[in-house]
Amino acid sequence: MYNIEIRRPRIEDNEELNQFFSKVIRETFASEGLSEMLDDIENEIENKKQYLKCDFDSNGQNRFFWIALDNNDNKVIGSIEYGPVSELINICTDGALKEWFEVGTVFVHPDYQRRGIGTLLLNVMLLTLQIRGIEEFCLDSGYTNAQKIWKKKFGEPDYLLKDYWGEGCDHMIWKRCTNEMSIKFRTLFN
Repeated sequence: MYNIEIRRPRIEDNEELNQFFSKVIRETFASEGLSEMLDDIENEIENKKQYLKCDFDSNGQNRFFWIALDNNDNKVIGSIEYGPVSELINICTDGALKEWFEVGTVFVHPDYQRRGIGTLLLNVMLLTLQIRGIEEFCLDSGYTNAQKIWKKKFGEPDYLLKDYWGEGCDHMIWKRCTNEMSIKFRTLFN
């Protein structure tokens, strides 16, 4: 059993988190059969670094992260954040969600996947959104493995962009209410 701590990132976590993003993103692209997309991998890593910097610079006002640590070795094993919707979501929805918040950067270290850490982070984020008075959020994914997980948690996507990333590679966007999701997750644990 893991001894997991969920907390806000600290400036001294910056380097470890950047290495964590790099590892998880590279392994995700590899598991999707996309290892050759080096520019996209580097852009994704840089994007996550900028999101984290935005959290630090704004003290959680413009981007807000939670991280999961394995207290047995004090290692970062997961992350989640929310902030303004991405340009991709704005484009794909013709601006319909531009005033919404997006939950993203939901990463779990490959050695810790399928153990409930992502669900734990998501539940903490849902509570955070509710406490901050945010009633609606969206989430997107172009990774087929992640899409399977999000479909199990959120159902069918509200936007399905068929072959967006190439033949057989769709992009999906979900929009949900925080209250509905917290009720769903509460019933899973009762």
